[in-house]
Amino acid sequence: MIEPATLAGWLRLTLVPGVGGVTQRKLLTAFGLPDAVFAAGFASLRAVVGDKAARLLLDTDNAAAIAAATAWAQDPGRYIVTLADPAYPQALLEIPDPPTLLYVLGRVELLNRPVLSVVGSRNPTPQGVLNAEQFAAALAGAGLVIASGMALGIDAAAHRGALAAQGDTIAFIGTGIDRVYPARNRELAHEIGARGVIVSEFPLGTPAVAANFPRRNRLISGIARGVLVVEAAVESGSLITARLAGEQGRDVFAIPGSIHSPQARGCHRLIKEGAKLVETARDILEELRWTVPAPAAPGAEAPAAVATEDGAGILALMGHDPCSLDELVNRSGLAADALSVLLLHLELEGRVASLPGGRYQSLRQR
Repeated sequence: MIEPATLAGWLRLTLVPGVGGVTQRKLLTAFGLPDAVFAAGFASLRAVVGDKAARLLLDTDNAAAIAAATAWAQDPGRYIVTLADPAYPQALLEIPDPPTLLYVLGRVELLNRPVLSVVGSRNPTPQGVLNAEQFAAALAGAGLVIASGMALGIDAAAHRGALAAQGDTIAFIGTGIDRVYPARNRELAHEIGARGVIVSEFPLGTPAVAANFPRRNRLISGIARGVLVVEAAVESGSLITARLAGEQGRDVFAIPGSIHSPQARGCHRLIKEGAKLVETARDILEELRWTVPAPAAPGAEAPAAVATEDGAGILALMGHDPCSLDELVNRSGLAADALSVLLLHLELEGRVASLPGGRYQSLRQR
């Protein structure tokens, strides 16, 4: 993507301790590209950012860190994307404090696809995990990229749901991109890196520092058209993401729960404050005015009853009683991801209802 010599200037600018994003953007606005910043001289730098920052910029020796980052980005599927790079996520340019550069592992093109973020508790209920997986699968099946923070609980469930539906997912992390946190998500991280994309604004080697995760949250909300909060206690970090989404002009969605569940109270607070209550993925897609891509034609080996453009075959296989996705997979012979897309079309047409527990029921006239 970017030439190593040019990249070195961007890394030099962002690897100076004590010179943050606000100062970096001031310098870029004043002087242009990073090489021009460092060619400006002490007096010119001091006039823009003050004495202390100017001295830090000129006196800091970060050659080793620059060499390590440049070497990291030479391997296939690894990128360092700057504000001046066409691959930089355009949605993040709309937020007040976009990162000067991003370390990216995986499918960089996903950063400029339509995104829906899914967040929630690190200690969810079993129903919350199921909701996150099913909403993420349905939304990914509808063509949206699912973003989250790769934390335990709802975040991990959202990533898994998108991947299970053969959809796309983005993980924003609060450590250096060469670290996996939490360690229990190591296998998930490898799968996201191979099939989706992992993104960090923090330098290589950055450990899991508490202050980094709220900063990470602004990217989860900023890249998305909307943020879905699945479960959250009243002190949950997910409410920070939801607040940031509102400030950034993104839609906020929340799934209600039991009035007796602590993990539902954060969602209920969001709904009281104006978040959109959602019961199905259809609610989100309609609010976003999202057009679902047409499903691929079923293969020749699929049963004749399923291979109908109007979905009548699926309705016939459903029968009169509610049934699960697994039951329909067994009856139809279709893959779960293909079937999820067909069911979503039928739901949007008002011919199928999505019920609690991951079940579906026909609404056809009898």
